[in-house]
Amino acid sequence: MSTEPLLAESRRRLQRLSSSSSSPSSDMGYENGMVHEDVLDAYRDDHDADLVTATEARSLSRGLGQRHLSMIAIAGAVGTGLFLGLGGAIQTAGPLGALLGYAIVGLIVCAVTFALGEVAALLPVTGSFVRHAEFLVDPALGFAVGWNLVYGAALSIPSELTAICVLFTFWTEDVHPAAYIMSFITLTFIVGIAFVRVFGEVEFVFALLKVLLIVFLIIFDIIVAAGGIPGIPATGFKYWRDPGPFVEHIASGNWGRFLGFWSVLASAVFSFAGVESIAMPAAELRNPARAIPRACKRVFIRVLLFYMLAIFVVGLLVASDDDRLNDSSGTAAQSPFVIAASAAGISAIPSVVNAVVITSAWSSSNQTLLSGTRVLYALALKGQAPRVFLRTTSWGTPYACVLFYTAFMFLSFLSLDSSALTVFWYLVDLTAASVLVSWITVLVNHIRLKLAVTKQGIPVSRLPWHNWWSYYSSVLALIMCIIILLTGGFEVFTAGNWSASGFISAYLDIPLVLGAYLIFKYIKKTRIASLKSIPLDDAIIQAEQYPDDPQEKSDGWKRAVSWIWD
Repeated sequence: MSTEPLLAESRRRLQRLSSSSSSPSSDMGYENGMVHEDVLDAYRDDHDADLVTATEARSLSRGLGQRHLSMIAIAGAVGTGLFLGLGGAIQTAGPLGALLGYAIVGLIVCAVTFALGEVAALLPVTGSFVRHAEFLVDPALGFAVGWNLVYGAALSIPSELTAICVLFTFWTEDVHPAAYIMSFITLTFIVGIAFVRVFGEVEFVFALLKVLLIVFLIIFDIIVAAGGIPGIPATGFKYWRDPGPFVEHIASGNWGRFLGFWSVLASAVFSFAGVESIAMPAAELRNPARAIPRACKRVFIRVLLFYMLAIFVVGLLVASDDDRLNDSSGTAAQSPFVIAASAAGISAIPSVVNAVVITSAWSSSNQTLLSGTRVLYALALKGQAPRVFLRTTSWGTPYACVLFYTAFMFLSFLSLDSSALTVFWYLVDLTAASVLVSWITVLVNHIRLKLAVTKQGIPVSRLPWHNWWSYYSSVLALIMCIIILLTGGFEVFTAGNWSASGFISAYLDIPLVLGAYLIFKYIKKTRIASLKSIPLDDAIIQAEQYPDDPQEKSDGWKRAVSWIWD
């Protein structure tokens, strides 16, 4: 099917809407880095806010750059799961079982980030894959996933603040937890309401601290494993031989070793949680068509490298049957890095790890607040949330959305009462599977984009970013995500292991999302968009007409460290 008539009509529409000025920027509806509102209003009217809207261009500020986006992605993916959670994976599956589990999920993350990058480079809208789902699949899917994310974020932020209180008990229990809660509610609100660049700089610093610590710990643990510390014998692959590379879990023999490996997949998914939110503030990015693909490519390599090396060296230094892995304090005491370093007698490492884990928890709450507010703002743009959430400050922050989430932060005070805390964690468990739901949505969006491009006869070279193999990787990753989603709670169905909370966290999010999808579909009578009807020509023209600014290279001392994000 030829797309020339469609493209010609879209160009004529743009020319009619553009200024009569003879300058190229005016002809394209683009001047001084800002999109003319008449052009964007036309897109909004034509596509019901599927493309970048006048509201976004007018009300939000493009305050995030390449280095912010790259480091935000690192900050989101390298968190408490890496510093505290690897020990549990080794205990359950053994050093090789845990390594294979994280490697498989790492490949899934690769597919997800590339799929998200390709779609977001074409559609750099606020709300990212939530809006992509409405454009490429069905408005009902965007509604269901969007409100699932809003609900999850509203409960995830207070849960992170509660975790911070637990982490501080590693040093002292003399300070009342309410003081920590109130302090971090205030700090989180300040970062959330400030200019988006403030958030970017805070996350940049936190991510840099994480990178420096994990690099130090990996190098230090390799030295310890090799016998480089005087008086400490080399361990080598000692623990791979005894107790062995795999651990039997629930069952015995090879089946039990396989179940141990499989149980790591679900925990590994949540360790990587956060990478899917990389494009949430796309409308607030400078040069999104370049920044998003770069962040997806480079950040994935660094995150995967950190995780693979980290779990490898921890498996060399900590035995899977080490009793210290049973520590459930939630502080640095349970970190396998701390356990590994204890043999070297360096007393400062536990405190350093605990301090960075605190920044990780707060960083996670900041990033969840950013993602949640942008999704809520995007839902309001589509008329699926009250329009009051479109209100922004003069510096471009959706303050009504921030105030909405700030109110939920006070749920963290439930941690001061044991019975209330039990109810609170049940509420949090309702969306524990939302990470996989989000990944599935990202992959479905990408597959639909690739199929629509083929159906409409549009050359893939016209997409801002594309890879020939990404369609196949998305299909394989989608299959794996569905399998992990359906089997992630298999343990509760085995003899003697039933747990209501385990069942809820593994499966209840599925009917919640399906219910929201079907109810919205029934009320609004929405339909799954046909591949031919998806208006890709307008999206491509918008991307072509508004190119990125020339790239600025780091120079001087910045070049020595800019490899982390550049």
